[in-house]
Amino acid sequence: MKIAILLFDGITALDAIGAYDPLARLPDTEITFVSETGKPCRTGDGFLSLAPSAAISEVGSAEILLIPGGSTEGLRRCMGSEALRSSITRLDQTTIITASVCTGSLILGASGLLRERKATTNWRAKDYLARFGAEYTGERVTRAGKYWTSAGVSAGIDLGLALCGHIAGDEMAAAVELAMEYDPKPPFGTGNPRNAPAKRQKIVMEVLRG
Repeated sequence: MKIAILLFDGITALDAIGAYDPLARLPDTEITFVSETGKPCRTGDGFLSLAPSAAISEVGSAEILLIPGGSTEGLRRCMGSEALRSSITRLDQTTIITASVCTGSLILGASGLLRERKATTNWRAKDYLARFGAEYTGERVTRAGKYWTSAGVSAGIDLGLALCGHIAGDEMAAAVELAMEYDPKPPFGTGNPRNAPAKRQKIVMEVLRG
């Protein structure tokens, strides 16, 4: 299974790595990290550098294409790059699954791939999906044909496991989940905005990075 994962300046690291880790545990997967130029990319907070193996234009085909999300500035650059959008739509013609984590759905949307499809994203970006003709579901993972989208950051792990189940079967995916010891128990229970008071949402919007 050939998998391509996009990197870009401004990326949120866990968006890419959360989905990557379960998929990388499967036998017979070949994962290539790509960027628009083939050069290393820094995360949106500026602390971490991630190195791709190739420029996306150098990749002829992929069975799975995964687009992570990131900072507002990084997303704008990606959405505004005709060359990157063209590479994404070209690879999409070869995939059996095209997927996104968090605000990576906006890059898919800007590439014209989510029009008239159900999709999810980080709750703070939900209104932007409508600009690309997509219908926001609010689910952790949404599948619309071959297009799989997931909600904010940590939902990328859920997406990765769901994709493991789809391509390798539920028993194998469950074994991956066990190997990862993925048994989350959030200490504060407000990971969904429906469970978070307005004061806490304000901190997210006005104080936190990313």
